[in-house]
Amino acid sequence: MVEEFNKYRERMNARILEQDNLTLKRFWSLDGAAYQDGALDVRTKEMLGLVASMVLRCDDCIRYHLGKCHEAGLSTSELMEVFAIANLVGGSIVIPHTRRAMEYWDELHKK
Repeated sequence: MVEEFNKYRERMNARILEQDNLTLKRFWSLDGAAYQDGALDVRTKEMLGLVASMVLRCDDCIRYHLGKCHEAGLSTSELMEVFAIANLVGGSIVIPHTRRAMEYWDELHKK
């Protein structure tokens, strides 16, 4: 599941970027720069990105930020607090995304 997602994302990102659209390149560059250490550390920014992704109900975004949170060393206890905030902000419609997020988190820990 994790490997399949990452390969697909990488392949399709390359396909899109090879079109040489300046607006998309600039937007994706800005997105990458926003998640670098600054007044907030990368870890905190990834948790914020995960909450926003869950509230917006974007499963691809959720998986991406879960991977980054895993890389940043987030514990499962910390993740559960992120999930709690996302569910409080987003309401019960976020519950199915929380289920899939937990499943993906478990897969990340199998690697």
